[in-house]
Amino acid sequence: MVIDMGAEDKKVKGEPRRIRLGEISGQLFSDGLIDKAQHEVLMLKARFRDKGDLHPFAIIESHEMMTVTQPSQPLNQEMLSQWLAEKLAIPYRRIDPLKIDAATIAAVVSYSYAERNKLLPIEMGAAHVVIATAEPYLTGWVKELERILNKEVRLEITSPADIERFRVEFYAISKSVVGAVDDKEGALPNEINNLEQMLEMGKAGSLDANDQHVVNIVDWLLQYAFEQRASDIHLEPRREQGNIRFRIDGMLHQVYQLPAAVMAAVVSRIKILGRMDLAEKRRPLDGRLKTKAPNGSEVELRLSTMPTAFGEKMVMRIFDPDILVKNFSDLGFGRAESEQWRGMIDKPHGIILVTGPTGSGKTTTLYSTLKHLAKPELNICTIEDPIEMVVPDFNQMQVQHNIELAFADGVRALLRQDPDIIMVGEVRDRETAEVAIQAALTGHLVLSTLHTNDAVLAITRLLEIGVPQYMISASVIGVVAQRLVRTLCPHCKQPVAPDAELWQALSQPWKSALPEKIMAPTGCLECRQTGYAGRVGIYEMMTLSSGLRELLRQPRVDIAQVRQRAQKEGMRPLRISGLQKVAKGITSLDEVFRVAPPQAEE
Repeated sequence: MVIDMGAEDKKVKGEPRRIRLGEISGQLFSDGLIDKAQHEVLMLKARFRDKGDLHPFAIIESHEMMTVTQPSQPLNQEMLSQWLAEKLAIPYRRIDPLKIDAATIAAVVSYSYAERNKLLPIEMGAAHVVIATAEPYLTGWVKELERILNKEVRLEITSPADIERFRVEFYAISKSVVGAVDDKEGALPNEINNLEQMLEMGKAGSLDANDQHVVNIVDWLLQYAFEQRASDIHLEPRREQGNIRFRIDGMLHQVYQLPAAVMAAVVSRIKILGRMDLAEKRRPLDGRLKTKAPNGSEVELRLSTMPTAFGEKMVMRIFDPDILVKNFSDLGFGRAESEQWRGMIDKPHGIILVTGPTGSGKTTTLYSTLKHLAKPELNICTIEDPIEMVVPDFNQMQVQHNIELAFADGVRALLRQDPDIIMVGEVRDRETAEVAIQAALTGHLVLSTLHTNDAVLAITRLLEIGVPQYMISASVIGVVAQRLVRTLCPHCKQPVAPDAELWQALSQPWKSALPEKIMAPTGCLECRQTGYAGRVGIYEMMTLSSGLRELLRQPRVDIAQVRQRAQKEGMRPLRISGLQKVAKGITSLDEVFRVAPPQAEE
């Protein structure tokens, strides 16, 4: 809605001005949100408040008051902003930084103008601009800005804390990008990918990234990713503008665009930090670096580059060390699944396989399990490609193809290190499988991963790469297939009738087991209107019983028969595991059908 001076005067008498603490306190008291004692405290504060003090909402929040009507509802800046927006019939906006084009909004008004008028542009349309403000009575700038931009100005109320924070962030990153562009145009030839120039940069130890602007962009990028709970950062070069995308809860989100030269500089800066070959752009490279999150905790990042038509694409995988302290229920194991998993990993020897596609949480499961098993009296060794996270409790070795140190060679070396437990990053070929199984047969507990759709197909995969049936039967303790499903946002999930098409796809036992109404995503400010927040695992567990081992010793292994026997012995397919979480209101039916393979319910 457009708010001009005439419309504002109808709502608030007097000249345009800032919100006053005494006035807000009186309105809160009149509306029954605070009691008389709280009102008196705020009025006393207002009496001695200087003009340069904090925003009234920040002062109220600092007193840690609760509303009278809802004792569990704190009087924080967000709640007060929503209350005022409703009172003045002005839209309320909680800023989602992933949906803001910082470069565009920073071009609307200068930082000093935005700071002086306590505003922040948040959206630019063809004929309008949306301005967030925490001072809805201070509107003397509205007509002036409409005249300058030749656009309609629409006001929305936002928390003053958000406006202050994002105004600094958005303008700072925009300034760094512009500064980097100017520096590059002055310092470099047209192509920042020029080999000789890049070699000179490498000798200097920094990418004309003495360029403080580039340093600022990288620092902002990492901190931003941590705050948004991103698991991966994608830097994707394009002809004119490179894309920055974050993977959050398994979904990619567009975050920012950088000019091609700045994108190349940012990638080079990160390569320097990761001790990667700055001049090598023709082949994929791997690296890693460790940094600190805003809360002070250490975070590891695994770096990977790939040459593309427009330059080097980089993906940074973020590993949160907190995942290592999760108990099995936090990973998504139900009570029965947790007991079954503990039964497998408590075995003194044998091999356990965790299967699933890339990004299904296998690494988290294995690392958390090894952390659970780690004791002073045990020697835990791993061979990985690459090492995902450096953990002091393990002895970790990385595959080095350039010196012919493959998985199989690594396992042979580990066996001479007196290990108790061995983790093999992935079984990719017959040699690795046979060496890992030999380790299991000679008294070691071995954990490894495979890429298969479900638990039973892991047996098929081992047979396909040439592992003899008797070795599988003698060594495999069990197989766990897993996926990650997004969990419903606790703030906005609502019970609804199941989708008719999905309901028809369910077998009759589950139609009767699920409630008439199941929880479904709605979307709110907390979850960025996605309806989901976080992810949890669903699991298919197959323990090799004597009956299954007998089937594996048959002259011809019938996988359908193995599946049928495993399910008869209690193996729940992935989709069934997911439906159990649907019944508990943890995830949605759509999410389970999206993630779990159809054959899992056969």
